[in-house]
Amino acid sequence: MTAPTEPRHIRSFVRRAGRQTKAQDRALAELWPRFGLPTHGPGPTLGPGNPPLLDLAGEFGRVAPCVLEIGFGNGDALVTMAAESPDRNFLGVEVHEPGVGHCLLAIERLGLSNVRLLMQDAMEVLRDRLPDRSLLGVHLYFPDPWHKKRHHKRRLVQPEFVALLAARLATGGYFHAATDWPDYAGHIQAVVRASPAFELLDTGPSGALGGRPRTRFEARGERLGHPIWEAVYQRTS
Repeated sequence: MTAPTEPRHIRSFVRRAGRQTKAQDRALAELWPRFGLPTHGPGPTLGPGNPPLLDLAGEFGRVAPCVLEIGFGNGDALVTMAAESPDRNFLGVEVHEPGVGHCLLAIERLGLSNVRLLMQDAMEVLRDRLPDRSLLGVHLYFPDPWHKKRHHKRRLVQPEFVALLAARLATGGYFHAATDWPDYAGHIQAVVRASPAFELLDTGPSGALGGRPRTRFEARGERLGHPIWEAVYQRTS
């Protein structure tokens, strides 16, 4: 008799083939072993059959507040914030290899030591890899809006996602979200508002955190005339 398996969640992304430069190939070959984290490896797990929890202090070589960016694209915002906040650790999650290669090259160029990357489904990272109360903040900037109604179930921000944020964020930690799709903005507000673990801290481009770097997806949305919405939610006690 086999043990029941946990049903797979609906993925919020599609792996798209992208053109990869020789420099990005070199970065993935030479820099990934230094700045990339394995999908699996030794360590304590959340339960039988689950991949090991990340030892963030061990992976970064120090104890420091950790910020997770989900879907960092080419990593420009991630490395900019890491360079501006050397006292924090930054963990980036992205599944598209050309973007990861681009980010690795930027990490090397800026000489950063406080960034680590994962090429894994963000829901799996939140559910299986991160200890409770291990994050200071979570950034979700311009995720795929899945704007067609029949695709709304593929949106990353769902009650299960928010529950995982509540578990992994330390009390007083924050969730910073931004999108250029008003319908998705309303969806995020409704889902987060339904959780008693969060309260709205600030809205608007300035943000309670002193702003954020402008992203490539944001610039594209502005060219299309899309309004930019963002909000910061705080993890309450």
